[in-house]
Amino acid sequence: MIALFSLTLVVFASSLQVKAQDIGSRIKVYANRGDNITLPCRLEGQSSMFVNRIKWTKLEDNSTKTDVLISMGFHKRTYGNFQNRVYLLEVDDNDATLVITNLELNDYGTYRCEIINGMNDKIVEVDLELQGEVSLSFTGVVFPYSPRLGRYNLNFQDAEAACLEQDAVVASFEQLYGEWRNGMDWCNAGWLNDGTVQYPITKPREPCGGARTSAGLRTYGRQDKSNSRYDVFCFTASIRGRFYYLIQPKRLNFDEAVDACKRDGAEIAKVGHIYAAWKLLGYDHCDAGWLADGSVRYPISRPRKNCSPTEAAVRFVGFPDKKQKLYGVYCYKPQL
Repeated sequence: MIALFSLTLVVFASSLQVKAQDIGSRIKVYANRGDNITLPCRLEGQSSMFVNRIKWTKLEDNSTKTDVLISMGFHKRTYGNFQNRVYLLEVDDNDATLVITNLELNDYGTYRCEIINGMNDKIVEVDLELQGEVSLSFTGVVFPYSPRLGRYNLNFQDAEAACLEQDAVVASFEQLYGEWRNGMDWCNAGWLNDGTVQYPITKPREPCGGARTSAGLRTYGRQDKSNSRYDVFCFTASIRGRFYYLIQPKRLNFDEAVDACKRDGAEIAKVGHIYAAWKLLGYDHCDAGWLADGSVRYPISRPRKNCSPTEAAVRFVGFPDKKQKLYGVYCYKPQL
C-alpha cells in the first residue's frame, strides 16, 4: 500500500538549520539562493526498516521528471546539475531526507521522494520555494520582461526560459502582490508561476482596466500554457557577485561590449543583475549600457534631472541594432 502525502515546502535555511512553517495541513519551506537546505522524507511508525530503494525526482511543469538522486543500499547516484550538490541526511534507518547545497534559482519547484521497502512504501511531494514569498517585505525584486520580439510573444515555457536566462525565475502571485503594495504599476499582462496572467495597477486609467476600477492586480485567470502568449513577471532574490558599469574611452556596439567585459575578467550583465543591484544595493548610474539579452538599460535609485526625474527605476532604452556604437556596458563578476 502506498501512502501519498503532499507537502508544500518552504525553508529559511542557512547551513542545515531549517525553520519550517506549518500552514494548516501543508508545510511550506522557503530558502534563499545559495542556502543549504533539507527536504524532509521519512517512513514513520517503524523502529527499523529495510529500504530497497530511495528515489528523489524533480517534477517539471511539462509533466516530465528529472532524476535527482537514487539510493539502493550502499549504492547512491546523483544526476545532472545535482551532481556533487545533493546527498541523503540519513539520521536513522527510516530517514530519506534530501540535502541540497548551494541552492540555485532553477532548483526551486516540486520534488518527489519515493521510499520502497516492499511492505510500506511511501511517496512524499515537496514544494521548494523562494524565501521572498514568506512576507511582503521580501528581499528581492519583481521585474516585467518581454523579449526582443516585442510584447506578448511568450508562452509559459518560453516565459520560464526567459526568466532563467536573465538570472531569475517566474514570479509568484505573492511576490507580484508584494511589489504592487510597494508601488509597482505596469500595464502589460505577464505570466506568473501558477499559470495565471496578471498585471499590477496602482493608478487606474482607461488603457489599463478602466479609470473607474480600483487599484490592484488585474487578472486574466489561468491561460493555455502552450498557446497563450504574454509577457512575464520575473523574480530575482539576490546578487552573488559584483555588478558595475565598465568605464570605456568610447561607445561600444554589442559585440564590443561583450568583449570588454571579458577583458575585465567579467561577463556582460543580465537583466536580473541590473534589477537586483538597483533594488537591493541601491545601484545608481545614469549612463545607458548594453545587457546580455541585447537590451539597453540604466538603473536610477536617486531621481534627478535628465536621470529619471520622476521616479527611481531601471530605465529601458530598448533593443537597438547591435551594430550601433552608441552605448556603454554593464558587467558582472560572479562571486567565486
